[in-house]
Amino acid sequence: MKVSIVINQQRYDTEVASNMLLVDFIRDVAKLKATNVGCDTTTCGACTILLNGESVKSCTILAVQADGADIVTLEGLYTGDGTLHPVVQAFGRSHGLQCGFCTSGMVMAAVSLLSSVADGQVLTEDEIRNGLEGNLCRCTGYQNIVNAVKLAQDLLIAGDNIIS
Repeated sequence: MKVSIVINQQRYDTEVASNMLLVDFIRDVAKLKATNVGCDTTTCGACTILLNGESVKSCTILAVQADGADIVTLEGLYTGDGTLHPVVQAFGRSHGLQCGFCTSGMVMAAVSLLSSVADGQVLTEDEIRNGLEGNLCRCTGYQNIVNAVKLAQDLLIAGDNIIS
């Protein structure tokens, strides 16, 4: 089947098998490796991406279902001038990662969560934890991930895109 999918502002027009998972399209066709395959059952969230602005787990969506979609992966959060997205910066600054396997999914879920709140709204720790539910980390114990989302939220509210 023919699909046309935009990933990180680059269009991919290609033929795919009708049963190809979107995560495999991202990794094998687009050659973007930050989106991880963890469970293939929507349990872990390592494959979380933004599909038309919404956080989704790409292991449970077929590539043909994403025909015409606009997708952002972790690689799409980097700018041409080397500036990192505030959520990516905050994860590094707050030690919100350990082995790194869940990190791209956590970052994408956090970006989605923070983009869904009203301007100036400050999420509580419980709201952050609930917002990241469905993305599993087996290393950190989550506190540093929550701290990273809080820091990113503060940066975004302040309009500060660079952590020094």
